[in-house]
Amino acid sequence: MKSLSNLADRQDISRRLTQVSAADTARWGSMNVNQMVCHLDDSYKVALGEKHASPATSLIRRTLVKWVALQAPIRWAKGFPTRPEIEQGKGGTTPIAFRQDLASLLSTFDRFCDALPSPCVQHPIFGEMTAGNWMRWGYLHADHHLRQFGR
Repeated sequence: MKSLSNLADRQDISRRLTQVSAADTARWGSMNVNQMVCHLDDSYKVALGEKHASPATSLIRRTLVKWVALQAPIRWAKGFPTRPEIEQGKGGTTPIAFRQDLASLLSTFDRFCDALPSPCVQHPIFGEMTAGNWMRWGYLHADHHLRQFGR
């Protein structure tokens, strides 16, 4: 399974992030590419404990949904709801300038990968996460949104 704890997988996501262009258009969803960059940046900051996202967890989400999202060999569904604090147009970081926002994401991504997120930080939907869970989620979340923009 792909994970940011694997150097080759980390390098793949990093390379794909650096290839994102301000001209990229979404294949699905309502975000533009700059909003997607800010959304990913916000999401990694939640995992690092630098940004708050309100919990929306339940027994089913902490067990079945978490297992399917992190372990099942399927791609994530399009349009899965996110928390308002990281949702564009609601509480997510407002894009400023594409290059600046991408630089922030790349920096946050590296810090996330280097820090091996603490199990003390809970995922707002999946609840308690091991460092391995966070690294798997970090790969899948970025991959999902990169595919959204053809990357």
